[in-house]
Amino acid sequence: MNQKLNIAISSYRSAPFGGGQGIFIYELSKALQALGHKVDIISGPPYPNLEPEINLIKSPGLDLFSTFVFKERISLFKKKKNKTQEDWYEFFSALLGGFPEIKTFGERLKELVSNSSYDVLIDNQSVSFGILEIQKTLPVLEIIHHPITKDYQYDIQFSKGIIQKISKWRWFSFLKMQKKVAPNLNAISTPSLNSKKDIAKDFNVSTKKISVIPNGIDFEKFSPKSDISRTMGQIITTASADVPLKGLDFTLEAIPALIKDFPYLRLIIIGAPRIGGHTERLIQKLKIEANIVYKTNLTKEEIAIEYANSNIAVVSSLYEGFGFPVGEAMACSIPLIATNVASIPEITGNFAELIPACDSKSIERSIRNILSNPKKYQTRADKGRQHIIDNFDWKKIAQSYENLIYQTMEKFKC
Repeated sequence: MNQKLNIAISSYRSAPFGGGQGIFIYELSKALQALGHKVDIISGPPYPNLEPEINLIKSPGLDLFSTFVFKERISLFKKKKNKTQEDWYEFFSALLGGFPEIKTFGERLKELVSNSSYDVLIDNQSVSFGILEIQKTLPVLEIIHHPITKDYQYDIQFSKGIIQKISKWRWFSFLKMQKKVAPNLNAISTPSLNSKKDIAKDFNVSTKKISVIPNGIDFEKFSPKSDISRTMGQIITTASADVPLKGLDFTLEAIPALIKDFPYLRLIIIGAPRIGGHTERLIQKLKIEANIVYKTNLTKEEIAIEYANSNIAVVSSLYEGFGFPVGEAMACSIPLIATNVASIPEITGNFAELIPACDSKSIERSIRNILSNPKKYQTRADKGRQHIIDNFDWKKIAQSYENLIYQTMEKFKC
């Protein structure tokens, strides 16, 4: 089948910076459009950056999670004219500590695609009741990068006290919906074999419904910079601060011992801390404020420059459904230290220093080894870039998606 399609890709939020969902939406839409398909993006706020040829349809969410200040949330709600049932539900659920965006996005999405001329809908991760309704009249391919049960598991594990645990339970209450929806989806794609296993187990989904298509890496923009010299002792990590799943604590805890021998060492964190949050407090407790630099809202080109400036990249995640920072660092030919968990070994192959999760001593030891013998590890990093080029090319991955879309449409006809 070589039919050129009218494709809708939906995502309940698609932050253009600092999040895998925004990256995925941008790259997949661009790659499918390059194959000759017409692509619309339907997204809730924050909205993605897209190629000019890609049409963005804005789902009218309240964007309540752009702030955690009560008065500002009230203001956002008041600004919305002609409030719908979904708006009221979203507001009061958020007020009570929930995360209602996924459910309300699914309901709004039903209206946005009804009576449309789309051939297929690719939904990114919402796994909502609305999707079950849509797939009755339109072929739907659901993308599940990993089951959010893993986020919940680690958030509970690292919560301190019963109040925090109750708060996390309330936040992740949407998982009840996803556990009901996932087994009834017609077609699912996920970016790693590990995620396939976890989706099948945690969401009780038949493995026959789950296809594995890895994400791609933009290795043209994430590339070595021959005109930039590495800054001795500069380490870089890309992590959502205050999110236990990303394991940033363990990288931070490795720093005090290192600066005794490498006082010039500094850690660049691509991401933003929550003001007064856990990560800021930990940095103060460890007395490493002078060695930490945060950088936010960077473009791909700017992140690649930061990699080129640095000696070592660290990904200390406790879990990843795929792990864009892993592939992006490798594409930049920077020596990489990464945790040997979930999907990460599927990306790295033998071209990174793999360590146990939750182990700051292993991070410290690996950093010392690389700083002591940079040429050895640079040779491996250069081979790692070729590994990424060979295995994570968006052009080839888009063709895999195209084939899966055609299969999904054929099954829908039956």
